[in-house]
Amino acid sequence: QVRVGVHCCGLNFADILACQGLYQEKQALPFTPGMEFSGTVLETGENVSTVKEGCRVVGVTGTAAMAEECVVDQKMLWRVPDGVSPEDAAALPVAYGTAALVLHHRARVQPGETVLVTAGAGATGLAVIDLAVNIFKAKVIAAAGSDAKCELALERGANHSVNYSRSNLRDEVKRLTDGRGAHVAVEAVGGDIFKAALQSLAWEGRIVVMGFAGGKIPSIPANLLLLKNVSAMGVYWSRYQEENFPVFSSTMASALQYCQEGKIHPHIGAVFKLEEANEAFNHVLQRKSTGKVIISMK
Repeated sequence: QVRVGVHCCGLNFADILACQGLYQEKQALPFTPGMEFSGTVLETGENVSTVKEGCRVVGVTGTAAMAEECVVDQKMLWRVPDGVSPEDAAALPVAYGTAALVLHHRARVQPGETVLVTAGAGATGLAVIDLAVNIFKAKVIAAAGSDAKCELALERGANHSVNYSRSNLRDEVKRLTDGRGAHVAVEAVGGDIFKAALQSLAWEGRIVVMGFAGGKIPSIPANLLLLKNVSAMGVYWSRYQEENFPVFSSTMASALQYCQEGKIHPHIGAVFKLEEANEAFNHVLQRKSTGKVIISMK
């Protein structure tokens, strides 16, 4: 194991759900939230060979990262390359790890395909846009619930945007694709938005479920899968730690490399101090956040 001095901790909606006792993985009280962080190695235990004292690292842990120090298994740490800031490093694991799993491992996006992403101004939505445009060379339609969020998605590389609070998502996607629909839909809202995204798919399209930010878990009408020969699948980022660690680890290594090379650019929407953690939680709960919210320990 390795003791790390935490510089920055990424705040995720899952952290808030865990504190509310609503997350898939229940935590026994008391516990410290925080599942992704950047920092510096302070001390290493026996048989630790991958990092040494003084190394800049980014790490993943189910909880405990929202603190000045945390202890983590060496296999859950990756060295941070020169030129990558602590804030950017802390923004990578959940958002870019999930986005990479969605685009590469699950949907297998090809150059030139059209990707529709809902909750397009959130941390993972912007990561999907970043990777889809700059790494996978896809076209992106970003969907969000306000004009300001749509504008941000366009600034971050999306080709088109749709404000689904005042436009029909299905109709707009068809218009923007000359009636063909999207090859891939990356869906994180749930409810009616999920159904509209499913209906927006092209022939043999793929929809990938990332979450249910809107609070309503939808059912899938099987006839919609049948009529256009589409596929529905899910991505649960943290499960890959247990089920397929090499794939999980490769998403982290790739994200760090892309960031060092300047091919991707994580969007930090807000930075709060540790003593402002409650304000940070409310910032996310009130849907004021865009991109990644960071808790800074320094």
